[in-house]
Amino acid sequence: QVQLIESGGGLVQAGGSLRLSCAASSGRPFSSFAMGWFRQVPGKEREFVATISRSGRSTDYADSVKGRFTISRDNAVNTVYLQMNSLKPEDTAVYFCAAGFTRHTDVLLTADDECDYWGQGAQVTVSS
Repeated sequence: QVQLIESGGGLVQAGGSLRLSCAASSGRPFSSFAMGWFRQVPGKEREFVATISRSGRSTDYADSVKGRFTISRDNAVNTVYLQMNSLKPEDTAVYFCAAGFTRHTDVLLTADDECDYWGQGAQVTVSS
């Protein structure tokens, strides 16, 4: 079982920055999991935002956030981060952290069904 707890959400003006954190607790080493961030707005399906491999050497981003968001992880403290810069009103959503157990070092999580565990979500609101 893995528990994921997000923090760092809030209200920010357009053009501003926020950093989300996701702290994991698990019986397995944190480095056994590929990690991802997804987001959802009311009435829409949850969508992929960013993902990082077990080691942190591989990352991928949704086109809508490339060049503005950066995903990173610190396996020593069991935490994954999402640095969000140049925020836009359309980035407003509930952001979810996700973990997927894998034995392969370069696996990335880009879809809901690739994820085994989810956090409770953190609200990010960007005002215009």
